[in-house]
Amino acid sequence: MTGRGIDQILPEAGGPRLFEPYVKDARNYIALAERRNGPIDRPVRPDYIWGDALQELNQRQPDLRFINLETSITTSDSPWPDKSIHYRMHPGNIDCLMAAHPHGCSVANNHVLDWDYPGLRDTLSFLNKAGIKPVGAGERLPQAARPAIFDLGRKRRVIVCACAVQTSGVPESWGATADREGVFRLPDLSDASVDRIADIIMPLKRAGDLAVLSIHWGSNWGYHLETGQDMFAHRVIDRAGVDLVHGHSSHHPRGMEVYREKLILYGCGDFINDYEGIGGHEDYRGDLVLMYFPRLCHETGKLQSLDMVPLQMHRFQLRHPVWQDREWLASTLAKINRTLGTTCDLEPEGFLKLAW
Repeated sequence: MTGRGIDQILPEAGGPRLFEPYVKDARNYIALAERRNGPIDRPVRPDYIWGDALQELNQRQPDLRFINLETSITTSDSPWPDKSIHYRMHPGNIDCLMAAHPHGCSVANNHVLDWDYPGLRDTLSFLNKAGIKPVGAGERLPQAARPAIFDLGRKRRVIVCACAVQTSGVPESWGATADREGVFRLPDLSDASVDRIADIIMPLKRAGDLAVLSIHWGSNWGYHLETGQDMFAHRVIDRAGVDLVHGHSSHHPRGMEVYREKLILYGCGDFINDYEGIGGHEDYRGDLVLMYFPRLCHETGKLQSLDMVPLQMHRFQLRHPVWQDREWLASTLAKINRTLGTTCDLEPEGFLKLAW
């Protein structure tokens, strides 16, 4: 989430005015972070927020870099009515996304329409101009539901379908229809919704392709799976050709499952945001985040390995955490994953490795 307080430390900060119940100026979020960890010299470089994450990306060189972008990129001053939180990044700051060279991003979430339809149009336009493929929203339902196809060379492709459900705070009015722009929103996690995903992926998938379902679902806090999430994830693997379920919405990492050798990430947690100085929910350690590096077999889609690199937000920058915090993450994930048949081991190099 590169809007609000993050936007305010970047070179082209937009207007700081907010329409939240208690905070009316986005710069207050900077003040909260500085109160906790010290001053942030601003404006910062566009690559500043990624910090040590860039070194990890350069070392590992993943074939595909994909994110969930949870902010509008716009100068629109028309917030969506009757919504308490509105995230916005100035288009002049899009270099902060490009610094990590993502190939694509999901925009099927509960913030892409924060600044109404002009904000959505701006967001899609600026992402496309920057060479970052947006998935999960569009001018009509066919465009919103259309997956992105990433050509990795050597006859290898990754098909990414992005969608959202109401449990993540996406209202029905945001759903794209045959005559209305919006996000690709599933009404529920029923068999009919599984069939919709299958109808999108199966006609496109060919030998050597991998298919990812990037889904915005569930609440912000807590480790429990919500009703139907596991069954839906299993069914899209069984019937819709999905090889990896990329779940997001939670502000901290949730459980991980390997079902029929296919990876399910029920909640990846936040990665970049301006929550550093906000109180509440400290037990979940939302300041600790993960980079996910799954390795899949292109012939079968089966998971070969999953490495996770722990990082920590400090002065709105991602940094390597101390060893004690890495141990806390490993033990916490091992505990919540137990019922899902997986565990997390802390490797001597400092990253976590999934075992199943």
